[in-house]
Amino acid sequence: MFNDYDMLEEYDLSKGVGGKYSERYQEGTNVAVIYPDIVEFFPDHDSANEALRSLTKIMKKQSRKLAKQNS
Repeated sequence: MFNDYDMLEEYDLSKGVGGKYSERYQEGTNVAVIYPDIVEFFPDHDSANEALRSLTKIMKKQSRKLAKQNS
């Protein structure tokens, strides 16, 4: 629970923008927790998404290859 004494005096929120991400949040959110042993490779959401897109391309190719072999 948040209360006033959780905020330190040195926190300056005077330049904060209320509702900045509310529209994006309403569209839906997905949160993935990146474990400490790999966080150095994925320092932000862009790097994680790029890696996952590359992985899905590989998975799709493998899936097509297996489907072709099984037909």
